[in-house]
Parts: sequence; structure tokens; C-alpha cells
Amino acid sequence: MCGIIGIVGSAPVQDRLVDGLKRMEYRGYDSAGVCTVDHGQLIRRRAEGKLANLVRVLAEDPAPGTTGIAHTRWATHGKPNTKNAHPHATGEVALVHNGIIENFKSLREELEARGRVFESETDTEVVAHLISEQVENGASPEDAVKVVLPRLRGAFALAVAFRQHPELLIGARLGSPLVVGYGEGETYLGSDAIALAPLTQRISYLDEGDWVVITSTGARIFDKDNNPVEREIVASGVTSLSIDKGNHRHFMMKEIYEQPIVVAQTLRSYLRPLEQQVALPQMEFDLSTIERVVIVACGTASYVGMIGKYWIEQMARLPVDVDVASEFRYRDPVLGPGVLGVVVSQSGETADTLAALRHMKAAGVTTAGIINVPTSSMAREVDLLLPTHAGPEIGVASTKAFTCQLAVMAALSVNLARAKGKLDAAAEGEIVRHLEESPAAINAALAHDGNIEAMAHIIAAARDVLYLGRGVDFPLALEGALKLKEISYIHAEGYASGEMKHGPIALIDEAVPLIVIAPGGPLFEKTVSNMHEAMARGAKVVLISDAAGLAEAGGDAMATIEMPTVHPLIAPLVYAVPIQLLAYHVAVTKGTDVDQPRNLAKSVTVE
Repeated sequence: MCGIIGIVGSAPVQDRLVDGLKRMEYRGYDSAGVCTVDHGQLIRRRAEGKLANLVRVLAEDPAPGTTGIAHTRWATHGKPNTKNAHPHATGEVALVHNGIIENFKSLREELEARGRVFESETDTEVVAHLISEQVENGASPEDAVKVVLPRLRGAFALAVAFRQHPELLIGARLGSPLVVGYGEGETYLGSDAIALAPLTQRISYLDEGDWVVITSTGARIFDKDNNPVEREIVASGVTSLSIDKGNHRHFMMKEIYEQPIVVAQTLRSYLRPLEQQVALPQMEFDLSTIERVVIVACGTASYVGMIGKYWIEQMARLPVDVDVASEFRYRDPVLGPGVLGVVVSQSGETADTLAALRHMKAAGVTTAGIINVPTSSMAREVDLLLPTHAGPEIGVASTKAFTCQLAVMAALSVNLARAKGKLDAAAEGEIVRHLEESPAAINAALAHDGNIEAMAHIIAAARDVLYLGRGVDFPLALEGALKLKEISYIHAEGYASGEMKHGPIALIDEAVPLIVIAPGGPLFEKTVSNMHEAMARGAKVVLISDAAGLAEAGGDAMATIEMPTVHPLIAPLVYAVPIQLLAYHVAVTKGTDVDQPRNLAKSVTVE
């Protein structure tokens, strides 16, 4: 969610701050603001809604200065309006904040009792007042922050500007990412490397509990105990091209079409074609000692976990639990030796999943992470990092990250099966060949884009849509329904096909389209039988299957989408494409904001 950028520079920063915010629009937000320090003044400009509104405000009333902070806000406490937009300020300090201050109510009551006056409903403003009190009482910026940070409970990334100190900014992180960028005569703060890409390639990732003082000449970093520390300066590897839509209308469509390439890139890290093996990065534990797997994730990533459950149980014959991360800790799961805990996350910063990871590690569980950002908090904390290579995913609705996560989950499943003695060399060689075929099969699925676009108007007119699937196609049904909900705002639900008779069939009538995901295979006949039960009650069906399946099902469906014939292992990677394209074209038909759907954020960094 929220995005932060800060610059201590040698040239005006207003436009560069706004450009940094534009690069973080993919995170989702509902207001934005800028504050610069100029001639002993804090100059603050804010606007509700999209960045275009802030740009108009700045055009009429600029914010001069060579030091400044900026923010895109996704509302937690307080309505998404200008009053609650960041930066928040007092007479002495201004700050921006990602995350949530859990004890803000008691802090606010304490501050109000001392006569402090608040102008917003946010939790963030208490931090501004706490730091301001210290500065007003004569403390230096560093000492003020040092006193206040231990009083804050929750998750935060902060960037603080000081009216009397235009030469510096202070940043801090606890449970929410923050990076330092190093330029020529300038230094930067950002939520991620993407925000800083046009400014510098030289960055440091702050560790949990770190805080930093940046000036135009560099940075001084301190750990949670206020000890000076060094954090490695690395090349970010992120360029402006990373967030270019190219010839596509939306980032989401660009990312859907990138899937053959990024899945191939991801598989290249795991496949050994000459040896006909699937390999994992070097690890400090033995997979053969694993007796149970626990997969924890949120949203789309949790459906990767569900598909992984089918694969691991079928191939490795290990029991697998799949948990929604936001519920995992609170049911106090049974954990211990012999458990492999797997977290799945695009950003590697998802608050619920990160908390679940730490809960597992505290219980002595060996952990692995399927993660797209190798420098993220989760990536640094897992025992075994299993990177995806999807590149930056800007569209809020996940597409290429999902298929790359599936590719890595397949690699993990194969390695567990081999380690447990359930997979011989011949069978593994066959799996390698099918995985190698998946990029081409995904590309073949993309060839049906035009047909899917042509039928989008049928779905766009509906208020409710149902998705059906069996086996690994059940999680795909859930994912298809989620995609449609996320970007078109149509109510949609995914069901296991056999569950239709146990309640959902009551929803069926001519106004409720039914999307059926049914590759040819051993489960096909049962799925099509369920489909015909729904059609007998007036359902308009869109059947997604291969040539053999469509021929066997007959011509009764309202519409069909033909997929290439593929091995069941790679079918989820291929059948993800039509459900993504269908959601995309329905959203475009309805005129919704495809890349930044309402109320949603790309990286959810608060519980």
C-alpha cells in the first residue's frame, strides 16, 4: 500500500517527488501529498484522489525547496480525504508514514491532555506531535526521533522533515520496508527501489528496527538499539523501463502478455535440461527429513498454495496444510520439527504473511519462501529463498507473479518427491519436458485473446458470476472469481464443481453466467456433468477446455475458449491465462480502473 519518497538534494525536488509517487501508483492509494522545506518553512500541498489532482494543486501553488517528502496514502485510520492525507505536520515537523500505529489512541489522549491540537483523524498525526514536542523542548532531530520510536507499537516506515533543518531527513522502519538511495550530492528515501529508479541505482535496504539520518552527502544508519551500523549498498537493478506499459493500454495487459517470457526466466533457474532434473537453490537442511508441509499466503498467492497442496500430496505423498495468513497465527497451529513452512508472496512484505513466517520460525519450523523480491523482508528471513523472476508487477491484480509462483511451486513439489523417494529419474525427466513446454503453451493460450474480448460484454452485463473447477482447477476457479471481483466489481464466487448440488445451484438462473474450467482428463466427465446440471436450470455457460474436451462436451455452452492440450501438471499455468484475460476485458468493457481498482493496494503492509 502507501508509497514514500524523500529527497535531500541540491536542486528543486517538487517534480521529482511527484514522479516518484507516480512510479508507486501501482501500490494503490486514495490521496497524495508533498511537503518541502524552504527558507525556514514547511510547504505542504495535499489532494484527495489520484495524483492528477495533486499535480493541479502544485501547478497553482508550487512547493519550492531542495529537500522534501511525499506520499500516496491508502486509508487505514480516517476517511480518504485531504484533511487525512499525508504529509502530516505541526509547526516544526512534517512526516509521512506507511503502516499503522496500533497504540495511537492512548498516545493521542496523552497528547491532547497536554494541549496538543489535532487536525486529522489519522493514527499518523500522533507521531508528528510526539516528535514536535521533543523539538520544541530543544531536542535535536536525531534525539527527538530516538526518544519517540520506542513509544510506537505497530508497523511503520517513516520519513520526517524538520522546519529548522532543511539539510536532513530522518527515516525509520519497523515491519514496513524503507530503502536509502545514494546519488551525487543527494540522498533519498523510498518505499522501494522502483520509486528511486530514475534517481539512483545505488541503494541500501534498512533492516527491521533501523532508523537513518540522510543529508546531501550520505546517510548515517542506526539499529533498533541506536548503535551505528553499516548496511550494504547494492545495485537496485530497477530501471524506468521496468514500469513502461509499452504498446499496451494497461499494465495488467502488458503483464499478462509477459507471462511466456517470465515463466521461462523463472524455470531457467530451476530446470537442468541436460541432466533432466529439477533443482533448487543450495539449502542448509535435508528435504528428506520433511514430514509435513504448511503453506501460508494471502489472496492470489494462497491459491498457489492450494494448487501446491495437490501437487505435493500427489507427487511426494506428504501431508500439506494451506492457511490464509491472516488466520494462521490466531488458531495456534500445531508446529514443530519435520515441518517445512512455505510462504508465498509477490512483494515479500505482506504483513500477515510476514507475521506468519516469524511465528513459524519461533516454533522451530524450517522455512522456505516463494518470493518475487529477493531483497524483501521475507526473502531475507526464510531458510530457503525460492525466487520467482517475474520482474516488477505494477497492476494491482496479480497475473505474471501468479504463474511464476506456480512454476516455482512445481519445482518444490518435484524436489520433495525426489527427496522422499517417490519420483524416479524417468518420471522426473518427463516432468522437466512438460515444464519446458509451458511457456509455449502459455503463448498459445494468449492467441485466444480476441475471442475472449468478443465475449466480454456477456459477462459485463451480469451482477453475479460463478466459476467451477475440480482438482487443481478448483483453486483456479477461486482465482478467476477473485480477478473478476477485483477489477470489474462484479460479485463472483468460485466453487468445487461437485459442491454445486450442496447449495450454490440455488443461485443459478439465466442472469448468472457460469465459467467452467475443465481440461480434458480423468475429472472432465464429472465436471461436465455438473455443468449440464446448471445448464438445465438456465445457466449461461462459458466452457474453458482443450479440443478433446470441447468435442466431448458438445455444443451446448453459450461460449467456449479452446486451450492447447497440455500435461495436467502445467495446466494451471496455461488455464490462468483465459481467466485473467476474461476479467481484464470485462473490466475494460465496464470502464473500471483496471490497474488501480478501488480500495485495493498492491502490497498490504498492515494487518
